[in-house]
Amino acid sequence: MASGGAEAERFEAYLARLYEAVGHADRREPLKAYLSGLLLPGERKSVEPMAAKIEPRRVGARHQSMHHFVAKAAWDAQAVLRVARDYALAQLERHAPVGAWVVDDTGIPKKGRHSVGVARQYCGQVGKQDNCQVVVTVSLANAVMSVPASYQLYLPEAWANDRRRCRAAAVPKEVKFQKKWEIALAQIDALLADDLPRAPVVADAGYGVATEFRDGLAARRLSYALGISAEVSVWPPGQQPLPAPQWSGRGRPPKLLRRGAAHRPVSVLDLVMQQPEKAWSVVCWREGTRGTMRSRFARLRVRPAHRDYWRAVPREPEWLLVEWPTGEREPTKYWFSNVPDNVTLDDLVRLVKIRWRIERDYQELKDELGLDHYEGRGWEGFHHHGVLCIAAYAFLAAERARLSPPAPLAFLRPARLPKGFQPRGAAGAS
Repeated sequence: MASGGAEAERFEAYLARLYEAVGHADRREPLKAYLSGLLLPGERKSVEPMAAKIEPRRVGARHQSMHHFVAKAAWDAQAVLRVARDYALAQLERHAPVGAWVVDDTGIPKKGRHSVGVARQYCGQVGKQDNCQVVVTVSLANAVMSVPASYQLYLPEAWANDRRRCRAAAVPKEVKFQKKWEIALAQIDALLADDLPRAPVVADAGYGVATEFRDGLAARRLSYALGISAEVSVWPPGQQPLPAPQWSGRGRPPKLLRRGAAHRPVSVLDLVMQQPEKAWSVVCWREGTRGTMRSRFARLRVRPAHRDYWRAVPREPEWLLVEWPTGEREPTKYWFSNVPDNVTLDDLVRLVKIRWRIERDYQELKDELGLDHYEGRGWEGFHHHGVLCIAAYAFLAAERARLSPPAPLAFLRPARLPKGFQPRGAAGAS
């Protein structure tokens, strides 16, 4: 498999599956143009610069066709995402089973206030509070590759309660305010309904500190490895809340668990700081660009204690995994995990650390495929663009996962731009 011809044939076969997802035959040409524009090299992946690469002599007409397709045409973004997900999944599972469902969110910096969902909130891309849009995602991952399987904009409460602004951005009426963990749980339900191969759910502390999220996963019989904060309270190994007091014979029999003055849960930080030096082990979890990734870890069997005084039975024991890198004054990361108690420390560490793959996915989706370049303001166009970026990425990921991948997309060649062409919005454009 040395030529771009086989690669081009696979691309056409992939497009044929996507054509079925978008429906009407009139959408096929702009779909191919949009995906090709995303996959071709270029600094800007908004509609007009892509149109110029696809058909430089008819930029206006091509721009109009592609813009209508992404912003106005009534095709199902979820159907396209399922095709892209399944296409990449076939290659992912050739190397190893799905190892985790990774829940994450990614920020897209944005100026102004009219683009759907934009608000001042934490943006991971800039590492601070900033004006941005935030998307909640679930990705399927193993040690070889990963692929986004769900993609939905988080609509801040101020947006959800402002129906005038929602109407202007064409937010569907059924979309209400949901916390990020609630969006993630709904996405997981959709993946379960599609009967995808189950795997532990992995997420950072933004999701793991929500007891409702952990309980929701457990109710769905899903295992998890979720980040938590140092303040989360637990019962130390071998301890649990006191049982309900003995019934006096009057009124209703008491059922709720109790705490006492000398019998209370502790924070995970306080518990970990009491552990002896021998509790810590150095674990290597992967080879990185700067060498072997390693750190010190300890794990304990604990019972989460959050508001268990409203419960009749104690929470089940689970793993508390802690990372304390050499040279740090105190531990830096904590996780809860309900994976089986016979899991090895090395496997547990590799599970929680698999999130790095997703961060790399979204870096490439933004840097190479223009995930954050969409210039429209509406709900549907925002999701259409994001899903098409994922569809392009799924094809790239599947190509890389083949045993002898050819040079990246050798069959795609940009057309020569007209002399002096400058897209609207570019620096120096009139």
